[in-house]
Amino acid sequence: MTDKMISRRLFNGGVAALGALGTMKLAAPAIVRAEAAKLKVGVLLPRSGLLAQAGQACQRGADIAPKLLADMGVQIEILSADTESSVDVARARTEKLIQDGANVIVGAFDSGQTIAALQVCEQHGVPLVINVASAPPITEQGYKTVFRNFPTSGALVKNGLALMKDLFQASGTTPKTAVFLYANDTFGQANKAAIDAILPGLDMPFKLVESISYDPNAQDLAVEVSKAKATGADVALVTTRSKDAIMMVREMVKQRWEPMGLISPGSPGMYDEQFYKTLGKYADYAITMVPWYDPKSEMAHQVEAAFKAQFPNDRFEGYAFNVGFTFEAILVAADAFKRAGSADPAALLAALRTTHIEKHMMVGDPISFDAKGQNNGVGSAAIQNRGQKPVVILPASAAQEKPTFPVPAWSKRT
Repeated sequence: MTDKMISRRLFNGGVAALGALGTMKLAAPAIVRAEAAKLKVGVLLPRSGLLAQAGQACQRGADIAPKLLADMGVQIEILSADTESSVDVARARTEKLIQDGANVIVGAFDSGQTIAALQVCEQHGVPLVINVASAPPITEQGYKTVFRNFPTSGALVKNGLALMKDLFQASGTTPKTAVFLYANDTFGQANKAAIDAILPGLDMPFKLVESISYDPNAQDLAVEVSKAKATGADVALVTTRSKDAIMMVREMVKQRWEPMGLISPGSPGMYDEQFYKTLGKYADYAITMVPWYDPKSEMAHQVEAAFKAQFPNDRFEGYAFNVGFTFEAILVAADAFKRAGSADPAALLAALRTTHIEKHMMVGDPISFDAKGQNNGVGSAAIQNRGQKPVVILPASAAQEKPTFPVPAWSKRT
């Protein structure tokens, strides 16, 4: 599944080499070396607090970036900052990164923290390249310094619901009712608004009987799961992060609530490594409709090899989403730096607006940005947990395995 792409501008020199790490050097005018030998990238992520697991996973994408980009002839320096999963801290740390010389900011995973960082970047005229954050206001309020290589909440939900239709058709089983459980943070509320706006016009085969919000900082989700179970819905739709997704599944097992499936129309959590490590067999068969990496991409192979070399004790699949989008955000910044011939923020902004990267890691069309700074070509795939790892089940052209739906009962998993 991909959205329509809007810009097809080829940039000069060695853009094709962006997909051939280590085999070619990026072409660059001599003035680049004279004006700025290195790009300072401020990487802003929630490496502690509620979203620590995701932030730490994203950080690994930043950790492997300098060597990979050096192999392409682009020298970067990473300046890392921890938002502590706080909007106020995100704002302060963005200021500090800019004071410390960051030419561009990359981050910040969470939509609320990203908006706070963007407000600072806008004040200073410093580009912000988003790795993960989907709230629509980010690119709908007229900011001039934002570039988002990630779908909006509306695109996530629309792609996810379309893939659900494909899932039901492929499996031969169609639920008649659904209940929606979602975290009441910025991201969850944006997804709820998107579902409310989009669902009525998509002619979905099921009726949404109830939407139930919850506090992602809660100690348990017993009340919310009990309420969802009482609806008798055939399928559970969810918007989660890793921590609350774990709590939710534990409570579902405890209460013996067994819908046809647990499906996210576009949120993280259920494909994260911590989800597998904590839940074991109960992590299996959860389905997420999400932007994903292309396992056939040359760049994906190079990133995976770099990840395994630097983190030999970790499975790439459990980190791939966060690593991939963070690396691509830094790649976008490095490409602009190379074409601009300068690390000056104004020059970087001008170059970012003409981005066109054909060879990259994540599923979708070439990376480019519309007038609002949005990449409209990021695609989605349906991922199902099998053997405690994420595998592509849809679209059929990219599928690694066939869908399992309805899913096995909790007691029948091994």
